[in-house]
Amino acid sequence: MAFNFFCPTCANLLLVDVESGQPLFKCQTCPYIYSVDREISREAQLKKKEVDDVLGGSDAWKNVQTTTVPCPKCGHGRAYFMEVQTRSADEPATLFFKCEECGHNWREG
Repeated sequence: MAFNFFCPTCANLLLVDVESGQPLFKCQTCPYIYSVDREISREAQLKKKEVDDVLGGSDAWKNVQTTTVPCPKCGHGRAYFMEVQTRSADEPATLFFKCEECGHNWREG
């Protein structure tokens, strides 16, 4: 038996009441009560949404400058960097780094 979680008499959402010891579905607006006599469950696959790369993807690191800064992952002394205004204009910009050696990304600011 398929069960929807809406009242069959007034179509309002049914609330779960477990205070009486036995789980019940109760309507807030009319006297409808459904006694739960078995386990009701439903599985749904979650679809992960695609996340856009806010830095521009693989093309973002083309033609960027390098600086002498140690990589926190491998200790290499040079990294690519770019400055991006991620907050409001009166806030300082954020520096994004990418290690020349291992490709590790990190940010400062």
